[in-house]
Amino acid sequence: MRIGIPTETKPLEARVGLIPEACADFVRSGHEVFLQQGAGEASGYSDKAYTRLGVTLVESAAALYEQAQVIVKVKEPWADEPDMLRSDHLLFCFLHLAANPVLTEQLLESGVTAIGFETVADGGALPILAPMSDIAGRLSVQIGAGLLQSSQSGKGVLLGGLPAARRGKVVILGAGQAGGNAARMAAAFGAQVTVFERKRERMQQMRAIGDNVTAIYPFDASISEALVDADLLIGAVLIPGAKAPKMVSRQQVSTMEAGSVIVDISVDQGGCIETTRPTTYEDPTFQVDGVTHFGVTNMPGAVPRSASEALSAAMIPYLHALVSAHWRDNPVLSAAINVGGGELLHPMLREHYR
Repeated sequence: MRIGIPTETKPLEARVGLIPEACADFVRSGHEVFLQQGAGEASGYSDKAYTRLGVTLVESAAALYEQAQVIVKVKEPWADEPDMLRSDHLLFCFLHLAANPVLTEQLLESGVTAIGFETVADGGALPILAPMSDIAGRLSVQIGAGLLQSSQSGKGVLLGGLPAARRGKVVILGAGQAGGNAARMAAAFGAQVTVFERKRERMQQMRAIGDNVTAIYPFDASISEALVDADLLIGAVLIPGAKAPKMVSRQQVSTMEAGSVIVDISVDQGGCIETTRPTTYEDPTFQVDGVTHFGVTNMPGAVPRSASEALSAAMIPYLHALVSAHWRDNPVLSAAINVGGGELLHPMLREHYR
């Protein structure tokens, strides 16, 4: 198979679909790997690092899409990329189509077969999404802590507090991969952490982090009470392939103190907070009722070297299966197809767009 890795075009997206060592794995297996010139540079990987391992450089995205059969990206097709897709292409990347009807229609029109990293489910886990959720969860606390500083229009609260000053209060919606990592990071900062979660086993995991972590069921009244004096609210709710449910209303956001911060990791899937909207790292924040919102849809793009390494490691076994002759017989991959042949194939998307 001919595998193509284009340069990411989403604003300030610095990750690369495959790192050089991962490409070498496919070259050794007899596949041809094409890289758009400069695609790995923002992640710290030079063109030479790829070519010395048998990767062929291609000057433009158009030339790469023309030659490749399998397109391996990080983020969804952006700008003019959907126009380069064909019905004989296999597209393998993050898609998040439930929150993007325009791209969904473009992919349907192209006839491409597209598999979303976020819908690859194996044994009850989401193995390709998981490392990016780890990163996003950790970054959400780092970013939130910075935005709480008065120089960033924050309320001037130090999350960890001091002997003579109260601890910051962090509220987290969801205790999955992203929310769990956010809770661990916030607790390590020394903040007072409240995690809202439906599953008892996850509640137990959160409580085991430390005495400064509380985990409770997300009753609407309980969320409302917690938000009144919350310094940082982190949304981390995920239903694979579906739009995120709204857990916090605009009215509830209006009860938060001015200078508080919201980081909605769920923004890729539409966000779990009503006031959330997608942003980019070029203009990452906006305010609603005096509360700073961070809605960047590619959070791990801020740490591209670490993220690209983790993504390649998680993806390799599934990409090897995808480039085999009988990949459709693989139950994990076949269940992860979002669109193909002009049709919506993932059940969550069919339900959403029916």
